[in-house]
Amino acid sequence: MAFDEAYFDAGIFRIGTDSEKWDGMRSETGDPDMIPMWVADMDFPSPPAVQQALADVQAHGTWGYTCHGENDEKALRDYWARRHGLAISKGATVMSPCVVTGLKVCVRTLTKPGDGVLINPPVYGPFFASIRENGRKVVESPLVPDESGRYTMNLSDMEGKLATGEAKAVMLCSPHNPCGRAWTKEELTAVVALCRKYGAPLICDEIHADFVYAPNVHHSVLTIEGAGEIAVMLCAASKTFNIAGLQQSAIVCENAAVREAIEKEMSACGIKCGNAFALAATRAAYTGCDAWLEGLMRYLEGNRDYVMRFAAERMPRVRVTPLEATYLMWLDCRALGLEQPALMEAILGAHVKVNDGLFFGESGRGFVRLNIGCPRAQLEKAMERLSSVLG
Repeated sequence: MAFDEAYFDAGIFRIGTDSEKWDGMRSETGDPDMIPMWVADMDFPSPPAVQQALADVQAHGTWGYTCHGENDEKALRDYWARRHGLAISKGATVMSPCVVTGLKVCVRTLTKPGDGVLINPPVYGPFFASIRENGRKVVESPLVPDESGRYTMNLSDMEGKLATGEAKAVMLCSPHNPCGRAWTKEELTAVVALCRKYGAPLICDEIHADFVYAPNVHHSVLTIEGAGEIAVMLCAASKTFNIAGLQQSAIVCENAAVREAIEKEMSACGIKCGNAFALAATRAAYTGCDAWLEGLMRYLEGNRDYVMRFAAERMPRVRVTPLEATYLMWLDCRALGLEQPALMEAILGAHVKVNDGLFFGESGRGFVRLNIGCPRAQLEKAMERLSSVLG
């Protein structure tokens, strides 16, 4: 099968499938004409190899208690070695239902109640929740945008908050959601050095690792010298291959003592790996879908470039953050002079649903996040509607 532009243009009809993105949106808004450009899953069919793996499990006819094994871990290890140059040791992987579960488990394991956990807003909303819901304190070190809107970390501010003990751990989004940064090796090396200097665990969410556009490259934090002692990496096939609803992810930890503590916390909370369907789909994704992924990345790059051109021509007051990674575009609408409720109301009035920038923290005020993981025709229709209120 050719995973070309025509394949991704076809998309897939999702209404009536209990899709949060489509059905949840319609239930919430009561608007059957609303275009969903929000929650981070894609409107493309999962790869044929994944579909076949699920069909094989279904055909078996019984689905009793399930355990994961060496084949599951080997598929993950081989994939990360092949796609990202990361050598994961045997036994260094802990299976988990989803990356957000992993974030919460790591916070509970690596910090104490009342400890501060440093994050870099604007950042994925569950980072805040993972900290607060477990009785820890959010310590913010906001990212700093340049004139083009490209964000960087304020390393001196981060060090100050680690040096004083205000922050006892760091939670990093890499690649960054929603700012679209693919952190360089030098940036990651600096963060690892700070964590090592102050004895702070580093929890790194790498769920968007596969969505990095050339010439940028994804560097796993675990490829940085010395990171294995203090860093935990969280990953999943869910975003890449559109299987988030199956609930399967992994926690990668090279430090045996830390890994044992994470496993103990997971056991105490009754957290186990995914079911028979989730495991089979993930193995297939990691072993038989590289061609599909390469086609997808070409298509998403085209979507990204389309949005950049359209915004420059039709929405000149909206600054689109340069997108190095992810399929989530960060739109700076502050020049429109609208308060956040009015901005969101205007966009919903145009029958488009995007993510409110405040979901990513106060640093997201005046911003919205746009999901471009959809057929070009859907994206074009949404952008036309957005231009009517943001142009």
